[in-house]
Amino acid sequence: MYDYRNNIKIILNKTEADDKSLENSLSAIKAILNMAEDNTAEKSETKSVTQPKNKIANTQSIAQRNADLKQFKQLLIGLTALIETPGDEKAKKSSLDALHKLTFVPPGVGKRYGNVLGKLNQAIQKSKTTKEAVNKKIFEEAMKPKEQPKRDYRKGRRYTVIRALSGCNLINDSGQIVYRIKESQIHSLNLKSGDIVEAIENRDNPNYEAEVLRVVGYRKLRMRDYDPIEEFRYAVVRGKANQLAITRNIKGEKLRIRGKDITIPVDSSYYQGENIHVEDGSIVDLAWYTGDVRIKKNPAEAVQIRWIYQVDPPKKSDLSYQKKNKSKKEETEELTKLDMNLHYQRVGIAIGDNQNEGILEGIVSRYNGIPIPIDAFEGKKKVMERQIKDLDIVILMTAYAAHDATWNIQEFASKYGVKFAVSSSKGYRSFERALYRAENGLPAYEGTQSIDYKEVKNK
Repeated sequence: MYDYRNNIKIILNKTEADDKSLENSLSAIKAILNMAEDNTAEKSETKSVTQPKNKIANTQSIAQRNADLKQFKQLLIGLTALIETPGDEKAKKSSLDALHKLTFVPPGVGKRYGNVLGKLNQAIQKSKTTKEAVNKKIFEEAMKPKEQPKRDYRKGRRYTVIRALSGCNLINDSGQIVYRIKESQIHSLNLKSGDIVEAIENRDNPNYEAEVLRVVGYRKLRMRDYDPIEEFRYAVVRGKANQLAITRNIKGEKLRIRGKDITIPVDSSYYQGENIHVEDGSIVDLAWYTGDVRIKKNPAEAVQIRWIYQVDPPKKSDLSYQKKNKSKKEETEELTKLDMNLHYQRVGIAIGDNQNEGILEGIVSRYNGIPIPIDAFEGKKKVMERQIKDLDIVILMTAYAAHDATWNIQEFASKYGVKFAVSSSKGYRSFERALYRAENGLPAYEGTQSIDYKEVKNK
């Protein structure tokens, strides 16, 4: 039996989007279908004389015929899109809708071509997205021209910015404060003291005295004209409720003021609002006046949260394991907590590529530490050294580490004075005990010696 599918594919690939091309393709496909029908009829005939076929009267109106052509056009467009991007859901839906209407609405189509249309239906549904199609879509999205922001042609008066810990003041040429602007209005502009901006009075919004239109210049101010401000951007809030604090930013850099590492406690109730929440994992910007006299004795009073980023809260790690009993019912048993507080130290977890990483990070966070995974299986020596250099503690999971990496980690921990311990087992309790030994200066290896691991007593 001759296979007509290749002919149909060729016709579809050469079909253009105009009406003339679609009509020609329709005629060609009808001709192929008629050829297939004639061959089937010839095989089934038993008489020597071929009986003339009775033509089916075409009772369709012009409007109905145009509607069918429109559905056929939609089918061809959808199939073309599927060929270009396999698995595209929009193209699949469009093709199937048109195919169903062509199957049931025109008289005799379902009866004569039901088998072929059914196979086409299944082929469309089985179309899956390929890796090449995904990469092509990503590339096309990346190459799309970026929309230029609409320019605001309103004109305002020019003022000089004097930055405050939160918000800013706009002063005129005489040095008088004309407007005070809140941080929520100017944060995206990243304004600094000395910036010259155009602003207009905003009478529609009672919360703001003015609206900043654009930054038009900069002038260097005298030191006596403003109070210099330092900032610490993208700081990470860590800890439990009522015990939140800030020590580092998202890059792992420590908060240092005048050369000293500083821990800033955070009162979450002070910053709670309708759309503002400060909790474990929140990202904030800090700011303080360089000349504030409180910096030396009590920096926590001088440092202020300038901005709170709207980010999704981190997913909580599951700190429980499942134990099966004889009846095969699963029970959740909470891990016993050791008497330990890491006080937001950076803890390196030397493991392989994402092996039990989430649970181990959860254990570190449970004791108020900042987990930093280290690839101890294929990690390069120089990269590993840079990672360990900035850590406070490093725990080596020998079951998940390569032999060479074990010696490198011990060498770098000793070189940079990083607290070090080894967990020789894959168990989570073994890792927790290694963390306890490293924090309390106990032997790195547990071995056969007896070590007293103090636990938190349940109240």
